[in-house]
Amino acid sequence: MTGQRPRFSKWGYALIIPIILLVLIGCYAGYYYHYSRLIVPLEDAPIKPVAIVFGAGIWPDGGLSDILADRVDTAIDLYRLGKVSKLLFTGDNRTLDYNEPQRMREYALARGIPDEDIVLDYAGRRTYDSCYRANYIFEVQDAILVTQAYHLPRALFTAENMGIRVVGVAADRHAYRYIRNYTLRELAATPVAWWQVLVSHPTPVLGSKLPISTT
Repeated sequence: MTGQRPRFSKWGYALIIPIILLVLIGCYAGYYYHYSRLIVPLEDAPIKPVAIVFGAGIWPDGGLSDILADRVDTAIDLYRLGKVSKLLFTGDNRTLDYNEPQRMREYALARGIPDEDIVLDYAGRRTYDSCYRANYIFEVQDAILVTQAYHLPRALFTAENMGIRVVGVAADRHAYRYIRNYTLRELAATPVAWWQVLVSHPTPVLGSKLPISTT
């Protein structure tokens, strides 16, 4: 019958998801292959002025999630080893009842980190925002990125393209219960990061410049 739109075969639909997954996996593998050279063991990390620590969720009682606690603990170890002199805690604070940076600060203070060496970024709602603001608001030019290995390639790619000279230290200290979900989400986030950094250039929440002094 003329005028009808051609039907997509059931085999065609069945192939869509595997093809998309292959593209996502290939994109992530490319990022990981390229940026794995910038991932170093904690003890071998070079001396940098700042560690950028990405938020990763807090529990309703205010406690840090396991993933976030490991990130802050790793940053604390970097500080104690003299690898960094400031800790930039960046995370989500879009509501009054949810404040990742402040909880990270409280956790670090309870473990002996001086308050004057802690800097909070309350508008780090996503990796892109955190890296953009680290460079634009806090004028960070050299940093160690602290997050889990699954997240480091995207974080390194984003920060490097924001003009920050970076290395990454993986904060994987436990077997995380939902690591498979985080990894799958990372597969989808990787091409989004490429689009944001190289094509769309969205502007995050900004404000007055607050340069981090390391002297």
